[in-house]
Amino acid sequence: MSGTPNSPDVKMLPGTVAPGESRAIASSSAPITAPGGPLRQMSELPRDELAALAEEFGLDPTRYKTRQHLVAAIHERRQLIAAMDREAMLDVVRWGRRPVTNNASKEQLALEIARIKSMRFAGLSQRGLVVLGRLRGLEISGDEPVPALVRRLKKQEGFFSRLNRKRRAMLGSIVSNMLGEDEHGSDYQYLPPQPGAASSPGVSPAAAAPSDASIKQEIEESGLFGGLANRVKKTADSYINQKLDEIEARIDRKLDEIDRRLAEWRDKEIANRIRILKITLWASVIVAAVSLIYAYIKVYFVGR
Repeated sequence: MSGTPNSPDVKMLPGTVAPGESRAIASSSAPITAPGGPLRQMSELPRDELAALAEEFGLDPTRYKTRQHLVAAIHERRQLIAAMDREAMLDVVRWGRRPVTNNASKEQLALEIARIKSMRFAGLSQRGLVVLGRLRGLEISGDEPVPALVRRLKKQEGFFSRLNRKRRAMLGSIVSNMLGEDEHGSDYQYLPPQPGAASSPGVSPAAAAPSDASIKQEIEESGLFGGLANRVKKTADSYINQKLDEIEARIDRKLDEIDRRLAEWRDKEIANRIRILKITLWASVIVAAVSLIYAYIKVYFVGR
């Protein structure tokens, strides 16, 4: 150690850094970014894709002026969905008769709930009304009674929107009466669970698709052409699925018949091989017996 007492010359061990050098390295290193992966990924999306994503989550993209506000709103909506009760979301899905699997995630359920435009809240539970109101932008504490929630949801609808809905409902009633369709459909059923996904406890899986809503409700929600197009599409999908099931059953029958014939041919081949082995064995025994008799006669009779 050398030098003045105020500034001693200290020998550092290999691999260590002096205090001054550590501050210099820290100042020259790259800045540490805060964990914001999802936000950073959404901020890189174009404006139209962000608007489409916001509409899928039930947000109005025209209410947000900048991209940052829209990204923050989507992130806040995702946090709200993650904090929701899944069973309450399933209540809304069953009430709205949306096609989902019983093991769908909360975000998938929220996307389906955001597509529900119905204003008939009969049969929806209190917790389902809370979920529906929050996804429709209402400030709800969660302990409001059912009439208050229904009143606030109906108050949210504008005058012209209500008038158009009434007009579509009247048109749907006329079309439903012309077709002679019963408004009360069958019970709701979930879609078949996706392979590889864990099913949720307390929900029994079903092998059939959810039953369709009445034509009156579809016209009330989507309009005349939209409701008829949805009904034609669902009918075509049902017909195609039925035909695919018939084709699959026919293929299974053909495969079973092929397996049965192959089994019969295999059994016949094995029986023929066993028969050939028996014949060969008996021929060998007969030849051996003849050879033995010939040798015996040759030794005891011909030799004398």
